[in-house]
Amino acid sequence: MIRRADQCLLIATLIPLCWLSMMAVHEGGHFLCARLTDGVVTSVVLHPLAISRTDVMPNPQPLIVCWGGPILGCVAPLIAWGICRVMLMRFAFLARFLAGFCLIANGAYIGFGSFEGIGDAGELLRLGSSPQMLWGFGLLTIPIGFWIWHGAGADFGFGAQAKGVDPAAARLTAILLIAIVGLELLFGHT
Repeated sequence: MIRRADQCLLIATLIPLCWLSMMAVHEGGHFLCARLTDGVVTSVVLHPLAISRTDVMPNPQPLIVCWGGPILGCVAPLIAWGICRVMLMRFAFLARFLAGFCLIANGAYIGFGSFEGIGDAGELLRLGSSPQMLWGFGLLTIPIGFWIWHGAGADFGFGAQAKGVDPAAARLTAILLIAIVGLELLFGHT
């Protein structure tokens, strides 16, 4: 039997947790690539009420730094999910959902962002990446994200194969969401 309160808590906390986590991992990609290319990170904005941003000055390899966000923003969650699966971790389905979310979000951001030249997509275009490359990134990552999600509804209490929602998973996502919001409010300036 599915406890609707647990199901609602899990879904209501997992989606914003994935959004904030996706932005943190994406900015982590920019940060790491900046550091690896001798760029100086002057600011990283991670705040629950703002769109994330990483400022780098000087930035000797801006194209690498700019691509680092969406690429590592997709690859890192996939690796985390893979580790969780191999280790048969109880909450691997949460990592699966995050991996799919990050692929879809980063792909949509870069692919669709190319049409209006917004954010990283606009910067990638200004730095010489072709629109077709950005569209290709979206056409690759978005379907993979949905493929990863395919069949995942059972862990959330949906579909013919619905499982009971793990109350500990619902509590874990709520605690993690509170923690990340608290940390971003304290340290993630706007």
